[in-house]
Amino acid sequence: MFKTLLKQKKIIGKTANLEFRLESRGSSLASRIEKFNFNGRIVKLEKKLIISGDQVSDASVGYDESGFPQVNINLDSDGGAKMHRSTRNNVGERMAVIFVERKSETKLINNVPEVRNYFDKRIISLATIQSALASQFRITGLDSPAEASELALLLRAGALAAPMDFVEEGTIGPSLGADNISLGLKSLLLGLALVLIFMIFYYKVFGLIANLAVALNIVLIAAVMSVLSATLTLPGIAGIVLTIGMAVDANVLIFSRIREELKNKLKPSDAISAGYDRAFITIVDANLTTLIVAVILYAVGTGPIQGFAITLSVGILTSMFTAILFTRMLVFFIYGRKNNIEKLWI
Repeated sequence: MFKTLLKQKKIIGKTANLEFRLESRGSSLASRIEKFNFNGRIVKLEKKLIISGDQVSDASVGYDESGFPQVNINLDSDGGAKMHRSTRNNVGERMAVIFVERKSETKLINNVPEVRNYFDKRIISLATIQSALASQFRITGLDSPAEASELALLLRAGALAAPMDFVEEGTIGPSLGADNISLGLKSLLLGLALVLIFMIFYYKVFGLIANLAVALNIVLIAAVMSVLSATLTLPGIAGIVLTIGMAVDANVLIFSRIREELKNKLKPSDAISAGYDRAFITIVDANLTTLIVAVILYAVGTGPIQGFAITLSVGILTSMFTAILFTRMLVFFIYGRKNNIEKLWI
């Protein structure tokens, strides 16, 4: 990611252009000639331009017959006419493509930093004109596909716009996100603690069993998220908090049903069985509808919404397991072997 940001900054700060010039003939005046270093030798070019990059309407990356990178250039009507006229009259001569880049450097003048802008020009292509060119042609002789891609991007996406200087630059570190995650975890722990205290206070032994199920539920969510290589984010924490509430809600339905059966004068063992059996449909129905919503959120959402949907979906599945199977196993482990249960602590 850091390398991507550096590349984007490099492209934003550039102001690039192209110049198409003919190679100088021996009869040209010295005042009309500009010298360049190309492939280790001096090349003399005419200062007069054929066209410049502002007449490029489109630029794309391609590859020639030998597989080397190239940039395919499309000119506007005026640029196409000038290119055709100039190349038609100079078949057999060589034409150079010059890449002009606006750069800046900082120098200390009287201990005061001063930014100086200058233009760096270099030849990227020097080829013989085989025939008259029109509004479509290609630039070859590039060093790599990356260079071709950057050149096409600069020419196509506003490289000829007004220059941009970086007056001030700041970096936001990860501390803000870490603080948010820390606060999210604190809210998760606080909410969990309040739920655990309430369940023990209101449902006694059954509340303790529900608390064990909630703890197992969080462990299972963390295990599944680790297998999926998911990252814990604020929406993910919100999904876990919601899952804790849903897991406790399922236990509340079961325990409330058991209390109702006890009021109907059923035996404690029969009340336990009836409470789990009759609350099962309601729990499945509530969790299934929530799971459908979570799947839709993941399908149509992006980024944080998908993270919330994944955590919620995993939490729903694990909470159904812990609330229905795990708590029932513990309840029957405690009370199932007792034939004459006189009172349930619920």
